[in-house]
Formats: sequence, C-alpha cells, structure tokens
Amino acid sequence: MKIVTIIGARPQFIKAAVVSRSIVQRNDIQEIIVHTGQHFDPEMSEVFFKELMIREPDYFLDINNMTHGAMVGTMMIEIEKILLKECPDIVLVYGDTNSTLAGALTAAKMNIKVAHVEAGLRSFNRKMPEEINRMVTDKISSLLFCPNENAVQNLKNEGINSTNATIAISGDVMYDSLLYYQKICKRPNIAIPDHFVLCTLHREENTNNPENLLAILSALEQISLKTSVLFPIHPRTQAVLEQLQYDFAKTLIHFITPVGYLDMLWLLSHSKMVITDSGGLQKEAYFSQKYCITLRNETEWTELVESGCNFLIGCHKENLITKYNELIYKEFNISSSLFYGDGHAGNKIVELL
Repeated sequence: MKIVTIIGARPQFIKAAVVSRSIVQRNDIQEIIVHTGQHFDPEMSEVFFKELMIREPDYFLDINNMTHGAMVGTMMIEIEKILLKECPDIVLVYGDTNSTLAGALTAAKMNIKVAHVEAGLRSFNRKMPEEINRMVTDKISSLLFCPNENAVQNLKNEGINSTNATIAISGDVMYDSLLYYQKICKRPNIAIPDHFVLCTLHREENTNNPENLLAILSALEQISLKTSVLFPIHPRTQAVLEQLQYDFAKTLIHFITPVGYLDMLWLLSHSKMVITDSGGLQKEAYFSQKYCITLRNETEWTELVESGCNFLIGCHKENLITKYNELIYKEFNISSSLFYGDGHAGNKIVELL
C-alpha cells in the first residue's frame, strides 16, 4: 500500500509524527510525505521536523502568504502533479487547514480514497475558514478517524454514516504525542518566571480585530500584575501589534519568540494555567492537567467545556480577568484519559488503513 500524507501547518506535523511512527514499523506500507509550506517560518515549521524526528518531506511545495482561494488552488495544482506521479492508494490528511482541504479535494476528484484524521469536529461557526475546511473534507473522505463519540455523532447529524464512509473512533493522536514526547522535553533555554500563566493568540477573529486584540492584551496586562504571563508570540500577532504601535517595552507581559513542540510541552507542564485561542492547546492543557481559558465563543472540544476544565470567554476583558481570578488557585481534578482514547490512536489508524 502507498499512502501520500499531506501536511502544511505546525499542528499537523505533530499529528503526522504519531501516525508515521506507526507506519515505519510495518513493511507493507510506503508513505510519501508532502509539505505544502503553509507554515513557512523556520521557527514555525523546520524546528518541528527536527525535534519530532520526522524525516524530510519527499516534496516541499513552498506555498504560503496567499489568500485562501489562491492558496488552495495553487496547492491543488501542485498536489495533482504529485498524485499523478505517485499513484497512491490513499491520501491521508489531518485537521482543518487549507492544506487539508486542498489535499482532500484533489484526491477525491482523482478518485483516490481520502482518509481524514481528526474527523467530525465542529465549532458550528461557518464564519471560521477551518469549519468550512473540515466539513468539506469529511464529506468527501472515505475513511474518517474520529477522536471520540461526539465527533461520530456530528458526522451522523450531517448524513455521513457507515453507508457512505468508514467511520472509526481512533482516539486522539495528540494524546499519543504528548505521552511520547513529554518524557524527553526539557526546560527551554530562555528566561522563565517561577510562576506563570501560558498564553498564545493567533486566530484571525482576534488578530484582525484591533478592538478585540487590544481588549485581550489589556486583560493580560492586568493579570500580569499578579501572575507572570508568558506569551510565545505568533508572527501574525506580532505584526498586527506592531502596526497598532503596541508598546512592548512598557508591558509586564513576557513576550518570547515562538517555541518548538518540546519546549511548549515543558512550559505547559510547569504553567499555572493556559489562556489561548488555539484548538490544539486546549486539549494539551487538559492532557497536562491545567485549566484553560479559551479566547473564543465556541470550540470543537465541547466535552472539555462541559466537564469544567475549559472556559469560553470570547475577547471580553472583564470576563477574562474574572475567570483568571476564579481558576488561578483552583486544583485541577479531572482525569486526562476521559475523552480521547488510550494513547494508541496512531496504531489504530494504521491498522484500519
């Protein structure tokens, strides 16, 4: 069997590392890795391949810094060339990025089976580009690997079931990844406060709205008067704040450059709590037994909200400060193995493939 794996963004590198590690243990599967280049900054891309011990991609497309339509279209043109050359049995995609959509659409139109890892997730907000990507990808996939029963139910509600696709609860590959890599993560070689809240912020609905962005920053500045805020800053977020002439010199927030996955795992495990708009970090906070305040109005990980370990507060300054005060000294007492499998999702996915 030949599989073409298509990845392009940092969270996908982490997920693909889990499945690829299971693939190399077999002699009956050949994997071709295509990196679209969607995340092109070395600090956001190359470092992940090195530290996650992922082999160099077979193809690097270097497609980035475009509008959504231009990016997906350009990726499809180049992916089609690769699929015509490689003739795979299956195209494997992850998550909800433009790379995911481009890979799935190209394969489906060429009558090549599509396998989607992290299928069935829904925010129920179609204004999010990621929501459109995941919905379309699920609709045209032949194999749907869901992290939990909630995701399966979402597919069924949309008319996707065992009559038109193979649906399996595989568990979450991010849980596999955390269990594997947390054993080798080390303290980053940077100045780190003794007690800190870990914060990330990168989504367009926050960074593209100056009022929302500055409200969040104002809340973080107030929080930093009580607890240090460690903020690995995304290039997009930094660029917007520079345009807004944000005074980095006067703030108490500890801004640092983006960190690699192993560094982030260490920071997670040593933080007091997490504030983020990242989908992946919400889960990793839960896996690391940390409360998470999510700077969004909805999430794909509804079970974390329902269980009381993740809290949606949007971009409201007072809500963020109030929730921080409520959680900062509260003990986390929710099991990390309730929702996303047993840490063997990668093996299950490869067996089903």
